[in-house]
Amino acid sequence: MVFFSRGKSGGMMNVIRCDEESYIVWKWRPEGQDVNSTSRENSIRYGSSLRVKDGEVAVFVYKQKDGATQDFIVGPYDDTIKTANFPVLSSIVGMAFGGNSPFQAEIYFINLAGNNQLRFAVPYFDVFDPRLPDHGVPMAVRGTITFNITDYKGFIKLNRLINFDHEQFNKQIKDALAKYVKGVVMNVPQEMGIPVVQMERQILSINEKVQGYLKPRFEEDFGVNLKGFDIGALDIDKESPYYDDLRKLTAGNTAKTLNAQTDINIKNLEDTQRINAQNMEETLRIQREEAQRAQRLQTETNFMGAHALDQQTNVLKTGAQSLGQMGTMDMGGHGGGMNPAGMMTGMMMGGAMGQQMAGMMQGMGQQMQNAMNTPPPMPQVAFHVSINGSQAGPFNMQQLTQMAQNGQLTPQTYVWKQGMANWDFAKNVPELAGLFAPPPPGSMPPPPPTSM
Repeated sequence: MVFFSRGKSGGMMNVIRCDEESYIVWKWRPEGQDVNSTSRENSIRYGSSLRVKDGEVAVFVYKQKDGATQDFIVGPYDDTIKTANFPVLSSIVGMAFGGNSPFQAEIYFINLAGNNQLRFAVPYFDVFDPRLPDHGVPMAVRGTITFNITDYKGFIKLNRLINFDHEQFNKQIKDALAKYVKGVVMNVPQEMGIPVVQMERQILSINEKVQGYLKPRFEEDFGVNLKGFDIGALDIDKESPYYDDLRKLTAGNTAKTLNAQTDINIKNLEDTQRINAQNMEETLRIQREEAQRAQRLQTETNFMGAHALDQQTNVLKTGAQSLGQMGTMDMGGHGGGMNPAGMMTGMMMGGAMGQQMAGMMQGMGQQMQNAMNTPPPMPQVAFHVSINGSQAGPFNMQQLTQMAQNGQLTPQTYVWKQGMANWDFAKNVPELAGLFAPPPPGSMPPPPPTSM
């Protein structure tokens, strides 16, 4: 766009800006003129306005005898062209003309926008499955690349400053893009172990692999930052005569693999169930033996007092018999008749035995009193449990609690006790429902302190 105004020397003043919607590099020229159509487009008058939007950079190229010199103006910028802003101009603009004469410069705008997108399509090429190396199946790749320019000085070194739009850039990268896409995709069946007919299922992995190859090459060869590479389709030619051969081969192997995996899973399940059943049986055996041992110890404890009393009674009976014989003992050397000394000795021993008998009777009375004051044991609730389709038990509440903690008794385990009409889930039995309730808030102790 050009606005006409008169400077001190009567020349036309320019407003230099880029209004293109889609471009990568655009060369400025006066409105109505084609690029490089006349040398007048490179005659920039000192004092003209320069407007650079955010997201673009303006490059001034001054052609001199000793080579080209460049000025870079990064947007946003809106000011007049003067030596304070363009230090190079102080050696170019002739002071003899009062700073108003035109100076020769080409002006390019480079698009630094965040996203530039191009669609690409790599036509059909043969992809080979290593299982049938002579059966090439045609495949095409289509998608989108997203890029931007971050190092514009590096971009200029790799690309001539000319009009450069998306179509021209697409032509420039076309061959390189096709080369890298083919190079990666053709080797996917061999390197990644993916059958050709299943490559579409692995499009994300293939996309990542191709992008890994392309990104450094776009930066090194074309000076652009590859932000995204997105394969939209891996198009297999299903009309190819080799496609059906590969599909049948892959489907057959897949079926064999699934059958083999199913057999392994069934075997693992059976082994797991067998081991669990053995563990359950052993656990129940140990629990039964522990319960019987505890009951036996309790019984022995209860009858320990009676056994001791029997032993003491036997001792006293023997003493009584001896006492009865002491009255007739001849302790003076005379035969027959009453023996006073023997009777005195018998009376003394009888008194001691009487006191001992009285103590025994008092102890027995105390034990009987304690037994009368001790409440009878609580009735034991016993449940039968269905384990792997087999009935086990009965088990008391202590055993059932331990089974619930070990995971052997779950809310979905069938149980039965005397008085129930049918088997039912453990979670539906009021006595057992509490075994599966979560602990109340605050009942869990705090975690141990962290050692420093």
